[in-house]
Amino acid sequence: MPKLNNRKITSPQSLNAYIKGICDIMRRSGRAGALQYVPELTWMLFLRILDEREEKEAEQAKAVGADFSPSLEYSYRWRDWAVSDGDKRQELQKGTLGGFMSFVNGDLLPALRKLKDKPGATPRQKVVSEVFSSFERTGVDTERNLLDILDKINELSLDHVDETHMFPISQVYEGLLQKMGEKNNDGGQFFTPREVIRVMVRVIDPNIGEVVYDPCCGTGGFLAQAYQHMKQKTKTGMDIETLKTRTFYGREKENLVYPIALANLVLQEIDEPHIWHGNTLTGLEIYGGLFSGAPALFDVVLTNPPFGGKEGKDAQTRFAYKTGATQVLFLQHVIDSLVPGGRCGIVMDEGVLFRTNETAFVQTKRKLLNECNLWCIVSLPPKVFMNAGAASKTNLLFFTKGEPTKEIWYYDLADLNITKKQPLALAQFDEFFKLLPEKASSDRSWRVPIEEIQAKKYDIKAVNPNRKSGGDTRTPEELLTIIEEQTEEIKKALIELRHKGV
Repeated sequence: MPKLNNRKITSPQSLNAYIKGICDIMRRSGRAGALQYVPELTWMLFLRILDEREEKEAEQAKAVGADFSPSLEYSYRWRDWAVSDGDKRQELQKGTLGGFMSFVNGDLLPALRKLKDKPGATPRQKVVSEVFSSFERTGVDTERNLLDILDKINELSLDHVDETHMFPISQVYEGLLQKMGEKNNDGGQFFTPREVIRVMVRVIDPNIGEVVYDPCCGTGGFLAQAYQHMKQKTKTGMDIETLKTRTFYGREKENLVYPIALANLVLQEIDEPHIWHGNTLTGLEIYGGLFSGAPALFDVVLTNPPFGGKEGKDAQTRFAYKTGATQVLFLQHVIDSLVPGGRCGIVMDEGVLFRTNETAFVQTKRKLLNECNLWCIVSLPPKVFMNAGAASKTNLLFFTKGEPTKEIWYYDLADLNITKKQPLALAQFDEFFKLLPEKASSDRSWRVPIEEIQAKKYDIKAVNPNRKSGGDTRTPEELLTIIEEQTEEIKKALIELRHKGV
């Protein structure tokens, strides 16, 4: 295998710089934006790490005299066709001009897509197959560029990454996925800032043996972070096996993002990510083979439903309270997906919290407060999702199913000034975590009894009673809602006046 000049990558910065070099080749080869080059890099990095992992598993099995069946056979293993001295690559490069590209597009990718259809296909083979479900052919423009990319990816061996100073190579994916979410990349709907995810996982604190679910998992950020959190709690080999194979479940609709989620989770060491491909809200399934055996209800839900989405009648018919608002339907789905005693952390657009002019919004919030203990709402600063391409004002809701809400404890971070260069930081939650066990009051925190919320027609927006305001603090969305309500009233008044002949 090629060497990194006998030099280890010893910092996250040097690893990111190395990955940037690969992305630069991607960009010059016709994969201009992150939405183009991240999926392409995904399948290559996935095969690279899979091959290295299976090579080590084969060695371990041999050492103890056990059988080992690799997921891929010759000539589809990375070491065969992608490595410069691999037998298949040597054969192809000595053959006819263009033979290498023909092999990748006409043989390798189709074979990997069909892997799940093999009789007796293993769970890992099904995952491999689904990672390639959206790739008909490589988008890299020339054979030379493709070979350059493969050579650089091949150098990214775990042996070359100094794990005493940094996370394993899979962590570099964080930066790549964020690129998909940057403004004008149109990928923000799939990406939640990692600081937000880390806070939510820490609050919910999933334990070994609990099953974790994300009904709109995007690139798999919540499931990956939950794995990292839970991994610290493993004590036995059985714990590790449970975590890697029977813990993480999700659903994702987008064809582009679904294979990236699978690859991301496998790179994070989750051997069997149980991701269902299809529309969660309509139930329309594209592929459910990885979700077979999933429980009907889940212990933990961690999720960020899409902001501002609109659903048609086919989705609404499946829910008790009908609305086109995606987040409201997802909130109903989440409540119904929890076991009694199950816990949820969910990101919610502020409009869902304060809107009382649409029946389904009020009914859904009443369902939430009647069936669950909504014990905490964190009001996030505006622009938290700015780097992910979204400008919505958001909140974090934490609740437990099985007992009604008696009061909500609020924590307010809305005054923080978040910019692209100064994103939300974990340190800004230090006081929150200090106060959370007792749900204590402070300048940023307070409690609101359920009677007060019911009197406000289930408006659960955070309004900090301790903050002195020098002006109108209403958000543009609140003002638009007020204008819409007043416009309706004016229309009704005009109709009545016309009926009276005025």
